[in-house]
Amino acid sequence: MLTVTPRAFEWTPTVGIIMILCNVVAIAFAKYTMKNPSAEPQIPAGNLFGGFGLPAILASTSFGHVLGAGVILGLSNIGVL
Repeated sequence: MLTVTPRAFEWTPTVGIIMILCNVVAIAFAKYTMKNPSAEPQIPAGNLFGGFGLPAILASTSFGHVLGAGVILGLSNIGVL
């Protein structure tokens, strides 16, 4: 057990770009699948996010981060990153 150590992974701009792309994909997915994306409370610049309310932004970006973490870990494990 002591010889099994997780691979240390450093942040690079590529990792940041992958996370941003995963969040954009998650927001686009949410735009077309959410029943009520403009639920209250509204955010100040809601038109920048397609008219999403705060619950929709939190839900879609949370999903985007989970998706991004999976993609980054997967690409790291297969040796692409």
